[in-house]
Amino acid sequence: MSDSSSPLRILLTNDDGIDAPGLAAMREELTAIGEVTVVAPAENQSGVGRARNEHAVRRDHPWGYALEGTPADCVAYALRGLDTDFDIVVSGINDGPNAGNYVVGRSGTVGAGIEAAFLGTPAIAVSSYHARDFFCHPPEEYDFSRPARIARAVTERVSGAGIFDEVDLLNVNAPIDVPNPRMRVTKPLADYDQRVDHHHDASAHSDGGDESELGDDEVLVRLRDVSWPDTVGYENPFPPRDEHRERYPIGTDRRAMVDGEVSVSPLAVHHGHTEDPKLASVVESLSETVE
Repeated sequence: MSDSSSPLRILLTNDDGIDAPGLAAMREELTAIGEVTVVAPAENQSGVGRARNEHAVRRDHPWGYALEGTPADCVAYALRGLDTDFDIVVSGINDGPNAGNYVVGRSGTVGAGIEAAFLGTPAIAVSSYHARDFFCHPPEEYDFSRPARIARAVTERVSGAGIFDEVDLLNVNAPIDVPNPRMRVTKPLADYDQRVDHHHDASAHSDGGDESELGDDEVLVRLRDVSWPDTVGYENPFPPRDEHRERYPIGTDRRAMVDGEVSVSPLAVHHGHTEDPKLASVVESLSETVE
C-alpha cells in the first residue's frame, strides 16, 4: 500500500466490457483519489465467475488495455504483467446486483476481486441495482454516478485503514435511484433453486445457439436459475416488498437491497474448513480396509 501522501494506485476492471457505462462512471470518480489504470475485457464477460484462460490478446486503449479474456484474466495480467505495484483493485460498476452466495460465486465482477485477493492485492467489487427495475439494463439508459460516488468513498476510506488485514474482498451493491441510501455491513445469504425445462423441439432454444433438429433419443434441456423466490430469469424480484423483508433478515445483502440500502459484504476467498469428527471416523475406518 502506498504511503498516505501518495495517490492510490488503482487497477480498474469489470465484466461488462471496457466500453460499459458503469466502468466509465467508476473511472471518473476514482481519478479524483488516485492513479487509475484500466485493464478490462474487450467484450462482455458477465457470469464467467473466476474463469481463466492461458492466452489472451491485449489491445491498447486510451485508459489502459482491453484484453480478449475474462475479468480474472485482466487482473492476473495487470498484477503480474504490468510494471506497477497496485494498491487496490476495483471491479465494476456492474449493471445489475451481485447478491447472495450463489450469484456472487458466478459473478465475473466478483471473480476479478477474488483473483486479486489470491494474488495478494485488496479488492472491491461494485455492482448497482435499481429499486424499481432491479437490473440496470440497457445500461445506456441509467445514470451510474451515485454508485460510483459511493464506491469512491468506500475505496478512499478503507484504503490504509487496516480493513484488508482480515478481509480479502469487499462486495458492494449500491442503488442507482435511492437518494442518500443507508450503508450497511452485510453477509451474503444463500437463497437459490433451479428450474429444469424439457423440450422435444429444438426451436425452443431461445439463446441463439444451435437449433438443428433433435434426434429421436435427444431432448433439449434448459436450466433456469431461480435466484430469488418465485422468480425465474431476469424479472424484478422485489414485489411484494413485505414478503421479502420477512424472508431476508436484517444484516443480509438481499435484505439491504429490498430496503434500498448499500450492501457492503466483507468476504474471504478461501473455501473454508470444517472440523467434522464423523468424517474423521469414516476416513480412519476406510484407511484400515482399503488396500
